[in-house]
Amino acid sequence: MITANTFESIKKSFEENGYELDQVPAHEGGRNLIFVCRKDGEKKCILRLSALSDRTMEDYLAETEFVHYLAENGAPVADVLPLPGDGCNLIECIDGPQGKVCVSAFEYAKGMLMVDNGYRYREGAPLEEYFFNTGKALGSIHRLSKVFVPEHRRASFSDKYNKEYIDRLIPDSYSELKAAIARRLDAFSKLPVDQEGFGLVHFDFCDGNYHVDMQTGEITVFDFDNCIYCWYMFDLAHVWTHGVGWCQFEKDPKKRMAFMDHYFQTVLKGYRTETDVSQELLDQLPLFIDMTLIEYIVDEFECAEREGEEVDEEDIRNEAGCLIHDIPYSGVGEDWGEKE
Repeated sequence: MITANTFESIKKSFEENGYELDQVPAHEGGRNLIFVCRKDGEKKCILRLSALSDRTMEDYLAETEFVHYLAENGAPVADVLPLPGDGCNLIECIDGPQGKVCVSAFEYAKGMLMVDNGYRYREGAPLEEYFFNTGKALGSIHRLSKVFVPEHRRASFSDKYNKEYIDRLIPDSYSELKAAIARRLDAFSKLPVDQEGFGLVHFDFCDGNYHVDMQTGEITVFDFDNCIYCWYMFDLAHVWTHGVGWCQFEKDPKKRMAFMDHYFQTVLKGYRTETDVSQELLDQLPLFIDMTLIEYIVDEFECAEREGEEVDEEDIRNEAGCLIHDIPYSGVGEDWGEKE
């Protein structure tokens, strides 16, 4: 938790360097404080304040190292910026009464969120261009990640997503769900781990974490706060699940699946202009979609634990049901009945 006194000291240091700060409203589950910083004669930038008990200084250094590496090598990402002052630090940690607060700054991504444009794409351009560009942006990140040799190290998927942690986090009253997750963890352990298929991924690549330039269609990615060593297919599966919104009001499950196939193939066309993904891993798309469902469920239980609350079962009903009953593709091919 970031106290008012700690925030005021950070705010004062920025204001002394000529910046005005406007806080960005936090999204549900968000754990950082985000501010847009403005200064006469300069481009606006983003200030992030983090006080996360599950992050170490090594984690923050690894994140900023990765983001800066991507930006320097031409990936469409919002670069990390030196903090104002006499030095050129990319990360500063300030001791607060309830622990350390880590401060970092980033470029303001050109363009806007799709939601802020009512999920309308740029005028005169087909949605396929947007899908293609989404895949291309992700492919650029993965292409560079495959040859990235870091000085600092982020966590790996199995460091967190393992049976011991799941068993502690999720109450025994969810025995069916825990058993279903355990089956998937066994399957994950059999996946190949090599340079072409496994590396540092964004782990939250969705339209809430990139801006779209409505003049050119170019995408600029930000918020690598969750980056982790995992299979590149996780990010692709995450793109798949977030594409469901484009067909959610289609009542015919066959038409929904046909749309999703067209959507994902278009994403892959863009992705493959930058790097490739093996057919062996693509054939495992349903398993990686299940991986994204598990990530969502774990996050829900972690948020509830932090708040001292219980998980609302309705919030995980679809995801848990798909895992327990082995329903593939997040249920998109099922008859939703009156769900809509």
